[in-house]
Amino acid sequence: MITVVIASRLREDRLDYLTAMHASLARQTVPWEAIVALDGASPDRLPAALAQDPRVHTLVVPRPVGAACARNLALAQVRTEYCNWADDDDLFTDNSMSVRLNALESAGVGWSAGWSEDLYPDGSTRLWRCPAPPGRHEAGDVWTYWHSPADTIPIGPTTILARTDLVRAAPMGGLVQGEDYCTAVGITNLAPGILLPAPVYRYRKHVGQLTAQPEYDHLEAAAREHAWQYGRSLRSALRHQPAPAPVLSTRASEPSAGSSTRAHR
Repeated sequence: MITVVIASRLREDRLDYLTAMHASLARQTVPWEAIVALDGASPDRLPAALAQDPRVHTLVVPRPVGAACARNLALAQVRTEYCNWADDDDLFTDNSMSVRLNALESAGVGWSAGWSEDLYPDGSTRLWRCPAPPGRHEAGDVWTYWHSPADTIPIGPTTILARTDLVRAAPMGGLVQGEDYCTAVGITNLAPGILLPAPVYRYRKHVGQLTAQPEYDHLEAAAREHAWQYGRSLRSALRHQPAPAPVLSTRASEPSAGSSTRAHR
């Protein structure tokens, strides 16, 4: 019923994390499969647990193209009704798929999401409640909780389980970072959904993650600006209303507030 799309370059320091991600999928109680988009990586490096699992499929991207492109290319292989993005170094909570699937189908909406947790090297976690409040949200409402590009994004992109047609209509943005901001505001603009007051995803905090790299803040403000304007314009277009005049920013090269916290992605 659900396909999880993961992009990975199968870096040595992330192989154990990818194996742990797979183990978290194996603990789910609803039918799933996964597509691992190998971003310039050889399938020979795929951890044995994944290589031996018939539910795991791979898409070999012959050269590195970046996570956004690799993920979007993998969408062509999705054959299930629902889809979920995931990173190769994170985890799903044990009831993640079942609680969101039940909520989505019971309410007859297009997507269901939840809160996330930061997962630290010592095994401790810290809950992140996204700015959008729990409950039902009509199409376009989630974006309204993202008051400015510098603010925390309104919902966690990888916490969203959605109909595959919605994900295809609002895939990853064509950015080198912040591409997931675009899919989050895109999906929630296209259909109503449910936000659950429970953690459904764990963001692993480690020195190798994108948000921990020295150059991360160089483009973060610009990426947020792009995604915020995209969500704003899409919402206006779908409601057949002219978008307000954009507020010009001179901060595109400055770090945005909270950008060093992985849960904000």
